[in-house]
Amino acid sequence: MSQDRDAPPSASALRAIGQTFRLTGWISFWIQLVLGVVSGIIVLLFAVFSQRAGSPSNNPGTGFGVFLAVCGLIVLGGGIYLAYRYARIGNQLLSANPNNRPRKSESVQVLRLGLWINLGGTLVTLLGAQAIVGTLVARSISPQAITTQIFDPTRIISGLDMLVVQANINTVSAHFAGLVASLWLLNRVTRP
Repeated sequence: MSQDRDAPPSASALRAIGQTFRLTGWISFWIQLVLGVVSGIIVLLFAVFSQRAGSPSNNPGTGFGVFLAVCGLIVLGGGIYLAYRYARIGNQLLSANPNNRPRKSESVQVLRLGLWINLGGTLVTLLGAQAIVGTLVARSISPQAITTQIFDPTRIISGLDMLVVQANINTVSAHFAGLVASLWLLNRVTRP
């Protein structure tokens, strides 16, 4: 940022941007990390318990929906790394040595990458949530779930099924935190 030829920022403006990068990066990092770990544990527990409970083909979460949920968690790993990178950029901007500071174009490029990663992760996770919820709704309104004459245990919606929905909501929330952080920082960097 210090090597921008058009208008080099003043020392106080550079310091404020560096502090904003560092603070926003760490806040985003921890929010995404905590929500991602909680979601990962829930999905892992679901996978373990659904294998013990019976046939995985009868469980709506073990199919395409959980696959997309896991993909969303993997993409969240990239978002977590970029949030850490924002904090490092903030430290570099606060460096006394001007050669250690990244250029404005490099910082904007990292922020745009963060936007695309979190948008893609949100999309994948929302598609997974739609698949899981759609299957749960289909199971809950099926005629066999309503009648008491024929008991079909594959039609019961368990608490574990609902935990997978909660894990997807946590993952979407983590991606949203990454989006907000990237947009906030992009606004701060490109402000005239």
